[in-house]
Amino acid sequence: MFLLLMSTVALGAALAGLVMIANRLLGGRLPRWLAPAVAGIGMFGFTVWMDYGWFDMTSGSLPPSMMVVGSYETSNPLQPWTLVRPKINRFAAVDLDTIEPNAKDPRFRRIRLSLFTRYEPVRHIVQIYDCESRRRIDLLPGETADPAAVADAAWAPVTDDPRAVAAVEAICSN
Repeated sequence: MFLLLMSTVALGAALAGLVMIANRLLGGRLPRWLAPAVAGIGMFGFTVWMDYGWFDMTSGSLPPSMMVVGSYETSNPLQPWTLVRPKINRFAAVDLDTIEPNAKDPRFRRIRLSLFTRYEPVRHIVQIYDCESRRRIDLLPGETADPAAVADAAWAPVTDDPRAVAAVEAICSN
């Protein structure tokens, strides 16, 4: 976040400097308010561009084995443009290379899910998928469980979201 702030300020200073140079070359004919206006508009545009581009830049830099399984949009009244077009500020991805089939029952798969949130470090959780019943369960850090012994109420069904369905198909085909 600090680097984004510094980049925004540097862009504003550079844009204001360019307007001041243009003003000098034109013999001082530009209005005095133009330099701060251009700097402000440029900084605002850069911030909005970075907000909307974060998901594409971050998910695009993942290795090929990582599959995005869900993204979450958000709106904020303090950023009124997000009320028109919400921005993605977090997403989940699974590393298909880390899928572990259960030795006792092949219908279960253990995966490591990575949770990406803007301005926060990546968090990892472990999930177990039941490929026959299309359901999953989240494990606590360091927890191990025999999936066959887990109560039915603890399992969560996989949603009909196309990304979630594609993820289950990819997980269960390994």
